[in-house]
Amino acid sequence: MSDLEKIEIFKSIQDIDTFYGCAKIFEKSSMKKEIIASNIFFNYAVKLLFIDCILPLLNLDQLNENIEFILSVDNRNIRVGDLNNLEMYLKIEFCLENFNFKVTYYDSATNYGIQLANLIVNTFYNSYKDRNIVKKVLPHLKEKNFRISLFPGHKIKGRNKKIEYTNNENIVNNF
Repeated sequence: MSDLEKIEIFKSIQDIDTFYGCAKIFEKSSMKKEIIASNIFFNYAVKLLFIDCILPLLNLDQLNENIEFILSVDNRNIRVGDLNNLEMYLKIEFCLENFNFKVTYYDSATNYGIQLANLIVNTFYNSYKDRNIVKKVLPHLKEKNFRISLFPGHKIKGRNKKIEYTNNENIVNNF
């Protein structure tokens, strides 16, 4: 995909009122241990994504009802036997909250939502790995539409304004 094509896609999605992109970037060189079980590490990364990028933007103190999070996940790194693992993991990790999680796995070759998520994550990953790779694309991104968290250190960049919603709405986040 050319830089111009990426810019056009980002310009289009940023005009959608409900669009919100988030990413958790791991500096693997800072990690002291090797990642052995990638599915377990993926679950942990998704939990951190919620804690650092999604939950701080919600007005949770204003809600008394359940919040349903619907996650669309790329199935490329998930073994068939572990497909329900993330959903169960998140339900356990957030068992003290009124959260419900529904996780569906898709093949990125045929799912545009997953392809868009990959574009977002790869753009921000490359901005930390080698900024020159995405230097033409980054100026076209609106900070209000994205929130990025670095690990370790939990440094946050991007959106910090709360997401507005009413008590009757479900909160839906796809990544």
